[in-house]
Amino acid sequence: MPASNPRFVSRLTRNTLALILAGGRGARLKHLTAWRSKPAVPFGGKFRIVDFPLSNCINSGIRQVGVLTQYKAHSLILHIQKGWGFLRGEFGEFVELWPAQQRVVETAWYAGTADAVFQNLDIIRNHNPEYILVLAGDHIYKMDYGAMIAHHVETGADMTVGCIEVEKERAGEFGVMCADADGRVRGFEEKPREPQTIPGRPTHCLASMGIYVFNRGFLFEQLIKDADTRESSHDFGKDIIPSVIDRYRVIAHPFRDPRSGEQAYWRDVGTLNAFWEANLELIGVTPPLNLYDEQWPIWTYQEQLPPAKFVFDDDDRRGMAVDSMVSGGCVISGSKVRHSLLFSNVRVNSYASVEDSVILPDVTIGRSCRIRNAIIDRSCQIPEGTVIGYDPVADRHAGYYVTDQGVTLVSPEMLGQEVSYIR
Repeated sequence: MPASNPRFVSRLTRNTLALILAGGRGARLKHLTAWRSKPAVPFGGKFRIVDFPLSNCINSGIRQVGVLTQYKAHSLILHIQKGWGFLRGEFGEFVELWPAQQRVVETAWYAGTADAVFQNLDIIRNHNPEYILVLAGDHIYKMDYGAMIAHHVETGADMTVGCIEVEKERAGEFGVMCADADGRVRGFEEKPREPQTIPGRPTHCLASMGIYVFNRGFLFEQLIKDADTRESSHDFGKDIIPSVIDRYRVIAHPFRDPRSGEQAYWRDVGTLNAFWEANLELIGVTPPLNLYDEQWPIWTYQEQLPPAKFVFDDDDRRGMAVDSMVSGGCVISGSKVRHSLLFSNVRVNSYASVEDSVILPDVTIGRSCRIRNAIIDRSCQIPEGTVIGYDPVADRHAGYYVTDQGVTLVSPEMLGQEVSYIR
């Protein structure tokens, strides 16, 4: 039966359990993950990174989701409890939080991505899904998982791997695979130094998105075998995939825009530069990620806030924002904001200027401050007259973190201010 048949796809998604691996630290985000896990990092003005795979599940018709947490999960847990409790348990729908509980070995936390799933096999068995969809909780994209699950079934796969094409120079950041003309994976190497390119395309490689579909029995068998392998690092990319591609049917599923056939939007915002760039992409006239898409909404928890307000219209003190996104609860008071993204409850006071910057929630920017090329973390209170982003040497001397591309990160700790426990 063709995958385009909606009843066929809906039956598959109803019988699928999605597992979102949301325990990662994201150390390359520096101070942004000092008090929160990477999936809990704010993104796009009002969302958290984890909202994207969660929304993809809901929009794809997958209403049984487990979120596996580990590293500094408090803010992530609060966010999911507040924003993702709208599913109906009476209909078998849920978003469950699965913290690391040492369910298998009493002294061991999750050793790797495969081990995280293995340690929860009893819960998975209890839910009794036909298919298991394993997702990374730290990427920004919109994807219909129903099409991937249907592809998995139609090709008779034991395992299906979501994949994108990346430039050879970046391929060392990913798991790189080789697939034949039928899409069957014939080779896989995690973060290779010399990645193998796509035949006929010497500048590009086929990279794993960290998205996998498994038949239930096959996944259980491979996880138990991996757990018994002492030399394994218990990771899907490093261990599971290389161990099965020769003997089982592993299929590559290319992530493409269903209308254009071109590669779809997908971002790994795992570095400060990538995080800054991906946020500022959203304010373009026609951004590559459309947050205004009514057919594929991104769901989240949102506080009840008043509309953004812009006050004062004097020649030397005009509250204004140009080429920017400004979230609810913000007050732009006699100041100028250009080409920037402001999260909720940001106040920019008189005579200040903000340019090419990402300002996270609950930040106050004092009078006469000048800020550009910056990421200001949650709850920072920027003192009056502070200058950020104009001189990398001065920024480093002030204790701020400056990336190799000149993006300056400021956190409350750097300002000598108390960190809110809810991050």
